[in-house]
Amino acid sequence: MSVFTHVDFDQHEQVVYGHDKASGLKAIIAIHDSTLGPALGGCRMWNYASDEQALRDVLRLSRGMTYKSALARLPLGGGKAVIIGDPHHGKSEALFQAMGDFVDSLGGRYVTAADSGTGVAEMRIMAERTRHVAGAGQREAFGGGSRDGDPSPSTAYGVFIGIQAAVAHRLGRLNLQGVRVAIQGVGQVGFGLAKLLKDAGAQLWVTDIFEANVQRAVSQLGATAVGQHDIYGLDVDVFAPCALGAIINLQTLEALRAPIIAGAANNQLADASLAELLRRRECLYAPDYAINAGGIIDVCYERTGGSAAQLKAHIEGIGPTLTEIFQRAEREGATTTAIADRMARERLQGGL
Repeated sequence: MSVFTHVDFDQHEQVVYGHDKASGLKAIIAIHDSTLGPALGGCRMWNYASDEQALRDVLRLSRGMTYKSALARLPLGGGKAVIIGDPHHGKSEALFQAMGDFVDSLGGRYVTAADSGTGVAEMRIMAERTRHVAGAGQREAFGGGSRDGDPSPSTAYGVFIGIQAAVAHRLGRLNLQGVRVAIQGVGQVGFGLAKLLKDAGAQLWVTDIFEANVQRAVSQLGATAVGQHDIYGLDVDVFAPCALGAIINLQTLEALRAPIIAGAANNQLADASLAELLRRRECLYAPDYAINAGGIIDVCYERTGGSAAQLKAHIEGIGPTLTEIFQRAEREGATTTAIADRMARERLQGGL
């Protein structure tokens, strides 16, 4: 398997494979770009069907982190780590100690954090072996008091801000009262987003591969449960993908009716060419690495020591960034992804 000729290789600075026989660790770390600072990105654990799938994921995700940090005006580069394994049954203390050693071997060029399949508990184990990990300690909460280092509330808040911006641009509505939102995936981020939307007066439809997540949203938030395949065809204002990526494809687009796609999932488009199809259909797409930047902003503030108020204000900057993307795309007849990529490259070249 060649990295350099891989379709998703994008001049990555470093791609490293790690294996620990004793713990069974099989992992890949990709550093895409460190122009603005050390590469920061989450550590994902997933039961990939093949090593090729894992490599594709880490290459795409690390590139997205570069652009995410640049658009969010953070002094960070882009990187990602993936662990090949079952996040529900394949975890052990030894596995994450070995992963901590793997991260540490890069000498600070890559800083890791929680992602799909990992959380605060795993970050704390890794922090025993490396200082290049974020999200392992206590933080100041938005409303006062303290919270753990889980960045998912900040991710959810940023997506909420982004949905507000998208609704204002596409529907001309200045609040979310009565706005209909279909959320695919109501785990930590998706449920946090659902709660914010509910509090803002939105109507919710939810689905998830785990029934317990769906029932929590139904019982606590009054959401309507729908089947995993039915979520695409709902007559709603916003489709919010908050699970894994590549769920916007030719098959799902046949059913999708929402005029806005705005959610927390990474790499939502199965193919970059789908952005043009969405534009032609007048479906407003909020580029994932622009709208879901709240988590990395949170992690950056943990490292720099900013206050909760400063963090909240920075996350709220996602709204104006998306509005600029939407307006430029409309003005230039371009896709929102093309404009977001261009803005990220402008910031990479021009600095913060």
